Amino acid sequence: MSIDRQPPATALSLLPPECPPGGRGWCAAAASILEATAPKPGNVHPGASFDDLAYADLVAAGLAIAPVMERAARRSLGGTILAAVRASRAVTGSNANLGIVLLIAPLAAADEPHGVDGVLDRLTAADAADVWQAIALAQPGGMGTSSRDDLRGPAPTDLRAAMRQAAPHDTIARLWAEGYADLFAGPVHDLATDLAADLPVLDAIIRCQLRQLAREPDTLIARRHGTAVAADVSRRAADVLAAGSDWRAAVAGFDATLRAPRRLNPGTTADLVAAALYILVHDGRLPRDRIDGALSPIPLPSSSPA
Repeated sequence: MSIDRQPPATALSLLPPECPPGGRGWCAAAASILEATAPKPGNVHPGASFDDLAYADLVAAGLAIAPVMERAARRSLGGTILAAVRASRAVTGSNANLGIVLLIAPLAAADEPHGVDGVLDRLTAADAADVWQAIALAQPGGMGTSSRDDLRGPAPTDLRAAMRQAAPHDTIARLWAEGYADLFAGPVHDLATDLAADLPVLDAIIRCQLRQLAREPDTLIARRHGTAVAADVSRRAADVLAAGSDWRAAVAGFDATLRAPRRLNPGTTADLVAAALYILVHDGRLPRDRIDGALSPIPLPSSSPA
């Protein structure tokens, strides 16, 4: 193929040779960057930043974790998570993707996506220490404290038990505690259905976010602003979906209400979408040509590592 017929470069072209297309690392980067690229209401994307986080940060973080995820099946889960958070912090200096790392690392460690439970069943006290260190390093906001397994204290010996303690107020903790069945039945199914109907990839990602928000209040919003606010955001997401063919216009109004007068970032929902994308990229239901088509119109962020 001649040079002038090559597809436009995307951020994925910046990955090192050790992360070949279709591999665990490449899939993790593709999922991370696709999730960040879709203009989802309330989230960072190419047209919207936060004071402390920009689209370029999310792209850089997605690229940074790829080599770590590529090796996930050959190292401990806790070691993978700690190494991924360190790699992300090295290029962004902020908590750009802790939730994505926590959700994708067990998937990357498993021989196949439905093998996540086996990975989580094998957690050790050493894994718990590494994950606790990773969470402390990422410095996530809105985590809160509890009488047991406070993040400011020593790591628990039973990490899955600690996740069960956090499950009522954190969706990612609940998935770790109970397994990924809800992820497959919810975001993975939603996204796969729209992709199979040939909806444009970025539109399918937006609708996946809206459906998950309508199904379940975002736990990051709930921790930061209260359960009533999170429930109201869910109701408004359902209203957008109910707009039928006018849903894209309704998205703009919904997005505005999540940015002012205060920032209501559905960040946990974004992490779930990224994990669903990883599954569909890895199993081929979201093929490379559609990924390239979704990303090629987006200029490479100038701050991404070359």
